[in-house]
Amino acid sequence: METTWLQWAAVLLGVAEVLFARVNNIWLYPTGIAGTLISIYLLLVVQLYAESVLNLYYLVMSVYGWVYWVKKKSKPQVKISWCNNREWAISLAITFVGWLVLYLLLKNFTPSNVPVWDAWVSSTAWAGMWLLARRKVENWIFLNVSNLFAIPLLFYKGLPMFAVLTLFLFVVAFWGFFEWKNILKKEKSTLSAHPVISA
Repeated sequence: METTWLQWAAVLLGVAEVLFARVNNIWLYPTGIAGTLISIYLLLVVQLYAESVLNLYYLVMSVYGWVYWVKKKSKPQVKISWCNNREWAISLAITFVGWLVLYLLLKNFTPSNVPVWDAWVSSTAWAGMWLLARRKVENWIFLNVSNLFAIPLLFYKGLPMFAVLTLFLFVVAFWGFFEWKNILKKEKSTLSAHPVISA
């Protein structure tokens, strides 16, 4: 009853973005951009500043993706793989150094009453997005740590529809982890069945 029309709009646009992405439709970008703009405003209203910055990053990447799609540039697809030790180290550094920096900024320069929680949700998402760009299976783990902490935070801040959308994204990421694992397993089986013979 207390959910505003803006929350409903942002959530519906978010769901539309995911569905368009699933069928590889360019409309995922305009719907994502519109939903993200509304989300940034609503997150600023409830003083979730780190999540606002996170959504600003989503906005920039959506604009970039839309332009990239329209130009139809063709680049070889990066294959799915597991993290190596260096990538694990970088991911953990993004998470914990990012958390500390965001926490100190929120604590000292904003009126946020949840600096620890807000910073943690955002820093784990940053690490997850970095791994997603590199097509690493572990991206789903970091993204779901972020989602897991974001759900109660969003309820606490009076954004129940955002919390429900995040729960939906949690389930999607859970499936994504196992889907990517299966893709890797199939590729490994194919390579075993048809080994490449070097000259």
